[in-house]
Amino acid sequence: MESGFGSDFSGTGSGKLDPGVIMEQVKVQIAVANAQELLQRMTDKCFRKCIGKPGGSLDNSEQKCIAMCMDRYMDAWNTVSRAYNSRLQRERANM
Repeated sequence: MESGFGSDFSGTGSGKLDPGVIMEQVKVQIAVANAQELLQRMTDKCFRKCIGKPGGSLDNSEQKCIAMCMDRYMDAWNTVSRAYNSRLQRERANM
C-alpha cells in the first residue's frame, strides 16, 4: 500500500498496516516539519534584523550579521532543545 509520501506503510508487504512503521513515518514527518519551521523562523528573524534595504546582493556587514544571527539562533535553539528533552526524560522517569 503506497502512501502519499512514497513509503510502504505495511512493512510486511501483506497489505496490513504496521503501527510501528506508521509511527516512525509520523515521527519523520514531524521532524521534517519542525526543521522547516525552524529554518523559516530563523530566516525571517535574521532577515528583519540584518537587512535594512533589500537589493540584488548582500554587503559585507549584512553577510556577517546574517551568519552571526543564524549561529546565535541555532545555539539558542539547541540549548532550549537539550533542556526540554532533559526535562521530558526526568518527568518520564518519575512516572
